[in-house]
Amino acid sequence: MHLNWFHDLYLAKAPGLILYGRALGLSHGEAEDVLQETFLALMQKPAPPREPEHYCLRSFRNRALNYKRSLWRRLTRELESQRWFERSPGEDPAEREAMRCLAGLPVEQREAVVLKIWNQYTFEEIGGLLDISPHTAAGRYRYGLQKIKNQLEGLAYEREGMVGDPLAFLAAASPFGEA
Repeated sequence: MHLNWFHDLYLAKAPGLILYGRALGLSHGEAEDVLQETFLALMQKPAPPREPEHYCLRSFRNRALNYKRSLWRRLTRELESQRWFERSPGEDPAEREAMRCLAGLPVEQREAVVLKIWNQYTFEEIGGLLDISPHTAAGRYRYGLQKIKNQLEGLAYEREGMVGDPLAFLAAASPFGEA
């Protein structure tokens, strides 16, 4: 690996790690702080870890969980919890509702959904990261998606996107026999 392996890793993983930090209950600024601490520690390593992406995600998660333990930070985070995602000018009301539903999931389910959809990890990788079985990871993901889908039913989606997009997946049509 070349000397700036951590730079390529940062470019590839930083946005997903910030979202993951948000899923773990950090504010956007806190997630950025933890991201910076994680990469500062990676830069100080004499050689890249054997599995840099896994090591980076695990390190980020551990730092994020430690960061959350502070009382003052927790109080600030609770005040900001109304803004789990940053609003964007072209934001669709359905997207805002989907983000609200994601923020309302239990932490374990929200974590599995974010790791699977936005970080594209397999259930086996999620299980290894969280020290749970792949089946438990899949169950958390499945239950989280079902809760989001149930909350979103009835909303009209006029979104241009591929069938595999998370919102398109969540708004899938009812099975045959249901109206």
